[in-house]
Amino acid sequence: MASIAQTGAMPGSKPAGHFVEIVAAVAALAGLLFGFDTGVISGAILFIKGQFGLTPLTEEVLVSSALVGAVCGAILGGRMTDVMGRKRAILTTAVIFTIGSILCAVAANTAWLVVGRVAVGLAIGIASYAAPVHIGEMAPPKLRGGLVALNQLAITVGILLAYVVDAAFAPSGGWRLMFAFGVLPALVLGIGIAMLPETPRWLMLHQHKDEGIKVLTRIRGGVDVQAEATQILEHAEAGRGKFTDLFAPFLLPVLFCGVGLAIIQQVTGINTVIYYAPTIFEQAGFKSAETSIIATAGVGLVNVIMTIVAIPLLDRVGRRPLLLISLGGMCVSLAALGVGFAIGGVALQWIGVLSLAVYIASFAIGLGPVFWLLISEIFPLNVRGQAGSIATMANWLSNFVVSLTFLSLLNALGSVATFVLYAVLSLAGWFFCFRFVPETKGVPLERIEANLRAGRSLRRLGDT
Repeated sequence: MASIAQTGAMPGSKPAGHFVEIVAAVAALAGLLFGFDTGVISGAILFIKGQFGLTPLTEEVLVSSALVGAVCGAILGGRMTDVMGRKRAILTTAVIFTIGSILCAVAANTAWLVVGRVAVGLAIGIASYAAPVHIGEMAPPKLRGGLVALNQLAITVGILLAYVVDAAFAPSGGWRLMFAFGVLPALVLGIGIAMLPETPRWLMLHQHKDEGIKVLTRIRGGVDVQAEATQILEHAEAGRGKFTDLFAPFLLPVLFCGVGLAIIQQVTGINTVIYYAPTIFEQAGFKSAETSIIATAGVGLVNVIMTIVAIPLLDRVGRRPLLLISLGGMCVSLAALGVGFAIGGVALQWIGVLSLAVYIASFAIGLGPVFWLLISEIFPLNVRGQAGSIATMANWLSNFVVSLTFLSLLNALGSVATFVLYAVLSLAGWFFCFRFVPETKGVPLERIEANLRAGRSLRRLGDT
């Protein structure tokens, strides 16, 4: 008879009072802050650069400063989640988000804005991995894809919220209020996560067996979880991993996969759209900052809607098919955007809006949620935080490079060549995913780890 861990079923149980969904929703508030603080700069920068007299270089530095913090946060975040626990790492981000938002809102000059954005970035870097791994370790296998994707949905909602807040304060030029709004969700996250338990896998790894089983029983609806707990404890016996364990030969393939996906998610241009969408729309012929921000909010709405569509598909269609569909759509829409800039005129406005909408929709249905989901699944328990932090750091470093060079690329290559370049990189990402990415739909985390330690190839890590 298959164990609970193998099937994800909870025989004779009520649905845990939906407790696991509540846990996932609260942890995903870190994603909302991630999205909000990522997106809010796109509208605020239109007013900041006038008030503080920013040059293109200082504008890029200000936009990218959060990414410097995010890289540092990614480096620290893996160790924090392994040592402090997933819960306390997220709680720490709530505090840092609050401080960073306040610093940005009261900044008297560009230097203090940069400090505030670095602080916010530090929180984003920690939260970007801590939240998915917290949810992934709580969720039953058959629901893990959808529940972890709640974090990605929260990111998209946060980005949309940032666009809406930007649009609301744009008529008055109130960029300080745009930043200050981020304090509210940070407080909600802090209060919410403080009331939730630590993940059972982290507890068992740190020799808190009884407490871990108690939490596992609660999130599985009160049924007998002994079989699942036994499997977790078997993998926890390896003890907490050291940094040198990351270079074990059996682990290198999944590090390669995680880092590769991290780079692909960024070099295909997603955050240039998030950070600079109003700027792109202005270049496409939208005359006012307010109109550009409203058009950007429309793109943000598409992002939310398509992420909602992706949530059930992750556990029905699977990770690999959605990745391939996603990157294919991104490639085509970026090429179309390049063509639109080549044509110019009124047609460019329509092509620009439609291309960006299709691009965001394609990203949201696959590459957006699947990257964060897979790096919460494919690494062994004893080094999950540290290994995940390497992939997360690669993601933010790539984000930093792409965001720092976007305006320079536009000036040096022109709009057509820049977006065609991103289209080519999307095509290269498609081939990478086709060749290396495993299907992990419905597979227990312990089974993925067992396959990895047994020397299975990347493509076969999800075999049962």
